[in-house]
Amino acid sequence: MGARGAPSRRRQAGRRLRYLPTGSFPFLLLLLLLCIQLGGGQKKKENLLAEKVEQLMEWSSRRSIFRMNGDKFRKFIKAPPRNYSMIVMFTALQPQRQCSVCRQANEEYQILANSWRYSSAFCNKLFFSMVDYDEGTDVFQQLNMNSAPTFMHFPPKGRPKRADTFDLQRIGFAAEQLAKWIADRTDVHIRVFRPPNYSGTIALALLVSLVGGLLYLRRNNLEFIYNKTGWAMVSLCIVFAMTSGQMWNHIRGPPYAHKNPHNGQVSYIHGSSQAQFVAESHIILVLTF
Repeated sequence: MGARGAPSRRRQAGRRLRYLPTGSFPFLLLLLLLCIQLGGGQKKKENLLAEKVEQLMEWSSRRSIFRMNGDKFRKFIKAPPRNYSMIVMFTALQPQRQCSVCRQANEEYQILANSWRYSSAFCNKLFFSMVDYDEGTDVFQQLNMNSAPTFMHFPPKGRPKRADTFDLQRIGFAAEQLAKWIADRTDVHIRVFRPPNYSGTIALALLVSLVGGLLYLRRNNLEFIYNKTGWAMVSLCIVFAMTSGQMWNHIRGPPYAHKNPHNGQVSYIHGSSQAQFVAESHIILVLTF
């Protein structure tokens, strides 16, 4: 029974194949071509993404921050596919722009990018770039940007949100503050390494030498140390320096002033009650005295 039943089943299957509607073959062929096309498109996207990442890594090997014009900005930042985050500083560093704040912010940005480039956690998931106003005017116009410097984060997917624009006016542009903002937006933690600065050590050594020399010259008459008026003046100087916001400036690292790159107008007083410029501290200090 089992041997005779097998041929009969094969004959029935053959009949089913012969009676398969002829109209289904074009549909199957179209479905096959569609699958091949989708697979080819996905492969093309993967190859394009690999080329973009390879190019960015090559630029990063040369310098921590690479400059972009309009074409590069649209290709590597705006156009998909993209699986990396990009931090962009929009600035105006040309001498004719006279943007001192841009130069100060660029120094902090360079410290941050170098800290990331030479860290053990460096990878192809985060890159630092710059768009200068004179090299990418069309980019500024495309983003409706009318002030510099400005820091923006462009995520791997989707458009930048409001939080992807760094609040420079309120927080300042210190490298440590930028690193904290980047960690919030990308989950990439950057430990900032600043180059050694011996100016503070030299100033302290000079001060100690001056005080020591003065005490040595007046070693036979040290009554001035007990002068209450002198100590009161020193205390008032410290109080005035602290109330003028100098300590806030030291912690936050705000710009000295803000110059609009379009009309050249310089602002020495910040428009918000939650931030200030360095110039405000100097103005208050002078008015206090």
